[in-house]
Order: sequence, then structure tokens, then C-alpha cells
Amino acid sequence: MKKIIVPVDFSIYSENALQTAAFLAKQSDAEVLVVHMLELSNAIISQSESYAQQETVFYLKLAEKRFNKFLQKDYLSEVKVKPIIKHFKIFSELDELAREENADLIVMGSKGTSGLKEMFIGSNTEKVIRYAHVPVLVVKDTPIVSKLEKAVFACDFSDDDVSPYLEAKTFFEKLNCSLQLVYVSTPNTKFKSTKEIEEKMVQFFNKTNEDINEVSKVKVISDYSVEKGVLYYTNKSESDILAVATHGRKGISHFFEGSISEDIANHSKLPVLSFKI
Repeated sequence: MKKIIVPVDFSIYSENALQTAAFLAKQSDAEVLVVHMLELSNAIISQSESYAQQETVFYLKLAEKRFNKFLQKDYLSEVKVKPIIKHFKIFSELDELAREENADLIVMGSKGTSGLKEMFIGSNTEKVIRYAHVPVLVVKDTPIVSKLEKAVFACDFSDDDVSPYLEAKTFFEKLNCSLQLVYVSTPNTKFKSTKEIEEKMVQFFNKTNEDINEVSKVKVISDYSVEKGVLYYTNKSESDILAVATHGRKGISHFFEGSISEDIANHSKLPVLSFKI
């Protein structure tokens, strides 16, 4: 990795993300782009041009002062840090920045959401996962500050998972972290017999140039939903991080179909790393 983007709002969650990004940057000698999204209200924007400019400068200076203070962390002392203040309206614009900077990873802090708030509002983390073309690492209550030992990749062995899996494999190999494949069997219309699952695994391993003998090491979990099965296994196996592939559905298709990956990122206590399909 060469560049890691971290959006911050000065909360403990964004500080967890920043500390995680600093740790990963030290592992790969990467630069950390710390982004504060200063959203000016429509009231300011709609004012007369001269007055609006003065007020905009005032808020920029205030943000810069608070930003500089926030970045005075011991764990950043040996990391190349680039502070950026943007007038973003929506978190999807982080992807534009990632493209401009040719970034390799976005790290976000999140406390997750649930119930009606999750359904009607969603979280900023979900929005970033939905739009970003680069991997997005979601960190919860605890930052990553030590070597990752075991990663889990939730997989249904479809063609869509081939590219994300290979990307995840490369990512964790660079961190000397093992990667465990997990398949969740659910009692729905997509239910498959053991034979059908094994055949899908073999096809998948052929497409990813993996050793067919390694199929026996795949963990197959049975549960009422993919999310429940994945979270059950990661908790039971004491994994360090969970990796998922996401379609990044948008608009009405996302409202009705949702995204398993986004739900997992929202509800998992472990850090979740998403790779775009």
C-alpha cells in the first residue's frame, strides 16, 4: 500500500480508524491522508458573496486549528501524514478523492446502527462501502495496533467472489496474516446440497489457481442467514478481522434488497474489510 485515506470527525471512532491507519502505514511505509469533511450549511452558502466568503474563511480556520490539534498523536510521529479539508456534502465523494490520490485503502471508524435508524438513515460507513472502488476497512471500538493473525473471508464461491478473494489474499499475504474461507449454508431458495457446495468450491479453486486439496479446509457453517453464520463463526474462532465482497448496490435496489456485506460491517464487533465486486 502507498496511500491510506482516513475520514475523521474528531470522535473516538475516527481516532480508532486513524490509529489503525497509522499501524498499517508503518507496515507498508504508506502515506496517511487524513480527511476532515467540513460541511457548510445552506444558510451560509446562500448569503451574499462577500459575507459568505468571510464566514467560510472563519470556519476553515477554526477547522484547521482543531484538525492540527487532533493530529498531535504519538502514534503518528513516524508516519507521513497529509491533512486534507474538503467541503463534502456526501460520503460517496470520498471515492472521488481515492481516485484522485490513487489511494489503496479507506479506513473508517464506526459505531454501527440498528433498527429504524439503520433502515431509513443508514450509516456513513455503509455509504462509503457502497460507493468506494478501493477496499474499505471498518473499525469499531478497538483500533488495530498489533499484527493480524487470522482473517476470515466470507464466500459463496460464485464468479463474483473470484476477484475480491484474490485481492483479499494479496492484501493479507503482505501482512503475513492467514486467510480462512467460510461458506454459510442457509435454509432458503438458494439451498445447496453438500455435493453441490463441494462442486462450487472446486470450480472456484480452479478459477483462483488454488490447490484443490485445500477445499477440505473451507469452513461450512449452517445458519438462518449468511450474516448470522459469518458472525457466529468469527466470534467462535477468535478471528482478528473479517473480509467480505460487496456489490455496492445503490438506489431503490439497495433499499429493497439491501447488502449482506453492509449489514455485516454494521453489526460485526470485529474490523471488517470490504472488497468491491
